[in-house]
Amino acid sequence: MAVIKIDTSTYDAQLSEKEQRIIAQFQRFGVEQLEVFGSAPIHYRQRAEFRVWHDGDDLFHIMFDQATKEKIRVDTFDPAAPLIGDVMAAMIENLKDCEVLRRKLFQIDYLSTLSGEILVSLLYHKPLDEQWMAEIKALKTKLGQTFKIDFIGRARKQKEVLGEDFVTERLNVNGQELIFQQVENSFTQPNAKVNIKMLEWAQDLCAPLKNDLLELYCGNGNFSIALAGSFNKVLATEISKSSVHSAQYNIAKNNVTNLDIIRMSSEEFTQAMNGERTFSRLEGIDLTSYDCQTILVDPPRAGMDTLTCDLVANYENIIYISCNPDTLERDLDHLCQTHDVKRFAIFDQFPYTHHIESGVFLQKK
Repeated sequence: MAVIKIDTSTYDAQLSEKEQRIIAQFQRFGVEQLEVFGSAPIHYRQRAEFRVWHDGDDLFHIMFDQATKEKIRVDTFDPAAPLIGDVMAAMIENLKDCEVLRRKLFQIDYLSTLSGEILVSLLYHKPLDEQWMAEIKALKTKLGQTFKIDFIGRARKQKEVLGEDFVTERLNVNGQELIFQQVENSFTQPNAKVNIKMLEWAQDLCAPLKNDLLELYCGNGNFSIALAGSFNKVLATEISKSSVHSAQYNIAKNNVTNLDIIRMSSEEFTQAMNGERTFSRLEGIDLTSYDCQTILVDPPRAGMDTLTCDLVANYENIIYISCNPDTLERDLDHLCQTHDVKRFAIFDQFPYTHHIESGVFLQKK
């Protein structure tokens, strides 16, 4: 049996290395000390994707070594949440002897929650026919006796959903339960327990702040819903249709009444704020009615473009969540012409990798 084992004895040292690396990279912005939020050293991922390998009668999950491209058999996977590990084993056991479900299956994706739901996506190099539907329904019934599980089958130009195409996560953030719809193939934070720490850190930042909040790149409303209670009104933007749909669902589920989310890119919103373009998507939204003294940005790895940086620099308080220290450093070169870094945190979303999530709080000079 092939096992992806983690040597948990190295966790504290690798987190310390990240801390020292970030301090060294950002020292010129006055960062001498970080707020450090670690991860559970094992079973921390709520998402996992594996290729499937067929070897005669045998069937198993595989991963590829990033350096050598060598395939690695995976029977148990320490980084994954326990629920994913249990369902991985059950899937292989049931797929092995079912020719209809295993034939031309090349990938399995798992999306789980702390609340005990899991969505399994099966990807095929073949059309999914009635026989496949009958077998996957039977498997859902069987595994549904043990797990709260739904399935998606994907093939070329085909998507078959058995149950829902999302899971519903419930996070306890500072004693309050927050509900988030997380849709298959849409971005969600992979390390739910570290995400809770990020939200609690952001709530602590925002507790003394006043007026309204603007958020760019809001995704499914992860931060905006958690922070809505700290402000009179919140306006948030997101370009992804599926994320905006989930955000609207999450607003309703959490009974948030002071939050509006509009589907716009940060570049489009900058044009609207500067009066350069009008957008029908802003119909019913009076931008002049907002007194946003605080802005939160959580951009993709590429960071922000220059015009968005210019827009962000207009706000008294800036909360910058970053998944890429290099583009964060570049953007801070721009923002620190007008603002000072007041707090800097790192969140270890991806243990045992070079990746680190950062949170920076800046205030106007």
